[in-house]
Amino acid sequence: MKTLFIPAKIKSNVNEKAIDEISKKLPKNLAIVYSIQYQDAAKEIKEILSSNGNHEITSFLQVLGCSKPNFQKSTKAILLIGSGRFHAVSLAMETNLPVYVLYNNSMSEISDKEIESLKTKKKAAYLKFLNSENVGILVSTKPGQENLKRALELKKSSIMKNKKAYILIGNNLSPSEFENFNLGSWVNTACPRLDFDASVVNMGDISKKR
Repeated sequence: MKTLFIPAKIKSNVNEKAIDEISKKLPKNLAIVYSIQYQDAAKEIKEILSSNGNHEITSFLQVLGCSKPNFQKSTKAILLIGSGRFHAVSLAMETNLPVYVLYNNSMSEISDKEIESLKTKKKAAYLKFLNSENVGILVSTKPGQENLKRALELKKSSIMKNKKAYILIGNNLSPSEFENFNLGSWVNTACPRLDFDASVVNMGDISKKR
């Protein structure tokens, strides 16, 4: 059976005049990131910002749910082209850089409140893990996300001392399904963005705190 991939793109009319006005609010050294649906719009916006002579584009990258991109030290802010704030809040927390979301020729900045909300969820998830006797270790079967070997190592490690750990493997890992299991906490070995749910702690986060 052959797999057919059909590219899904958002039809977005980039208003050059609006982008020029928005550019005045952005620092000179700027990284541009985009979700794949907005690739064409991102390319057009990049050209506008580059051609006006006021901006140096330090990076131009596609962001995925599981990506943690690295940016040049000269980068002073990140501009995300897309409709969601999912990636943007994580980028703001991970990089400590101002992050702006540009959608439909309108721009907004990720607020300190949004960042603090995510930090609070991550802290709550970690404390929940520490106080849970029964823990689920999530393993994805998706290419690029599958970490069964690390999950097995984690189950045997000292981190799981005095805990009963269960490995759950699936293609789609949805927090909405977690309530079907009598487990107090979940350790995620797959896409790090699952930590938007307060019951999930990323494996990397608990390893850092050992």
